[in-house]
Amino acid sequence: MKTAGGKTALITGGSRGLGRALARELAADGWTLVVDGRDAAALEAAAREIGGDVTAVAGDVADAAHRAELARAVAGGLDLLVNNASTLGTTPLPRLADQPVADLAATYATNVLAPLALIQAVLPALRERHGAILNVTSDAAVENYETWGGYGSSKAALEQLSNVLAAEEPDVRVWWADPGEMRTGMLRDAGEDADAAPPPEEAAAAFHRLVTDRPASGRYRAADLASAR
Repeated sequence: MKTAGGKTALITGGSRGLGRALARELAADGWTLVVDGRDAAALEAAAREIGGDVTAVAGDVADAAHRAELARAVAGGLDLLVNNASTLGTTPLPRLADQPVADLAATYATNVLAPLALIQAVLPALRERHGAILNVTSDAAVENYETWGGYGSSKAALEQLSNVLAAEEPDVRVWWADPGEMRTGMLRDAGEDADAAPPPEEAAAAFHRLVTDRPASGRYRAADLASAR
């Protein structure tokens, strides 16, 4: 049953993991979707699997031309931006004493600067519809996990950008949300036991609830959203 009332969402990193799972949730609820991913073939396959009214735009969010293409794809109106695309940066994850600064700059370009630039590009459309921004963050943004300093600091920066944006944009909901550990390739690439983690569908269901209930701007955890049912 379509219940979204013609709403449109832009989800970055929609070809796999949490992005694809959340896209499936919203598609089932009747949302029109624009999704992106760097691997064109994987993105097209994901779009077919997501179903519904979905447009796939392949590219890298760190590329200004690609962000402009995404903004054009939602020029007809936008209700939700999900900044989900992310990179671990240097792998294996190094201690900060060994962190290549050039790699860290690239991590910030994808995890911090690209989300902000995309927000700037579509903010007028979100203001017009009193829409929402969901910035996907991590517990690594607030915990001192060894070797997670590069990635975690980029997510901490994204959280503070979200915090300030929420104060500056009272007509737009701004949520920065921690999905927790998930059974994804990214967690596996970080050297963690991804097989022991919950599937991304669990966090996606929690974030779907966040989008549907539209609570006040702020920081949320998927675990808390799930337990509040």
